[in-house]
Amino acid sequence: MRVLIADSGSTKCDWQLLDASGKEVMEFHTMGFNPYFHSADKVEEVMSAHADVEAIQSEVTHVFFYGAGSSSAPLCAIIEEGLQRVFKQAAVTVDHDLVGAAFSTYDGRPGITCIIGTGSNSCHFSGSTVSEEVPALAYILGDEASGSWHGKKLLAAKLYHQLPAEIEADFDAMYGLTKDDIVDRVYLKEDPNVFLASFMTFIGKHKSEPMFKAWLAEGFRAFIDVHVKCFDGWTNEPVHFIGSVAYHFQEELRAECAKDGIEVGQIIKKPIDGLAAYHLKHILPHVES
Repeated sequence: MRVLIADSGSTKCDWQLLDASGKEVMEFHTMGFNPYFHSADKVEEVMSAHADVEAIQSEVTHVFFYGAGSSSAPLCAIIEEGLQRVFKQAAVTVDHDLVGAAFSTYDGRPGITCIIGTGSNSCHFSGSTVSEEVPALAYILGDEASGSWHGKKLLAAKLYHQLPAEIEADFDAMYGLTKDDIVDRVYLKEDPNVFLASFMTFIGKHKSEPMFKAWLAEGFRAFIDVHVKCFDGWTNEPVHFIGSVAYHFQEELRAECAKDGIEVGQIIKKPIDGLAAYHLKHILPHVES
């Protein structure tokens, strides 16, 4: 038995291959696959062209894929079809990245697990059931505190000439983007959410700037109010966070959580290791070779 486990955001996907004993055989990375933006053909194209995939595709017996956007049966089916074309001998299971996040942070206690990366979302895991209270509305209507949320703030301030002069000069030096460039990338090109989120590096560079500090506090406050307080147990259960924004800006995140007395659990950048451990303990013993 060879089991391939994947944790996919909209930007990047982490893959880990385990043998029958649960030992890690290989870890590799691809672009992220989101069925809102990527077809089964795209999944097949990218995976088939990857050297590591080519080396293992005939020996993989099970694929467990947890990804952003894979939140319903029709959406999961898009990713599943693309993966099944590549791993023809494998049983393929596709589920939401929230489910993967909940599995990866499970410490034996019921708790709330949040994703704050390119996008944002949250769920509750009882130990047996993953449930949501509010939907993920993606980068146009939702994704509070995410990279795409902050990217919109930054680009709007840039185009409205609201950035401090030295910050705007550094932005121009780093990116050299005109208004037409930005509008084209946001409204006409693929993966606008990933483009928007790419500016978190710049925000991190200048996070002591009062304007950026205010955005971070505003974003995390909005996320907590919408995506944490929606659960009945938010006052007495741990709240875990996963994702690049939560990880790199955890000082600011913890400060907002402290205002509400939230018990912050784990804050991790990517859940692939915890996800593998959960499968070894709770799922693979029940899977047929």
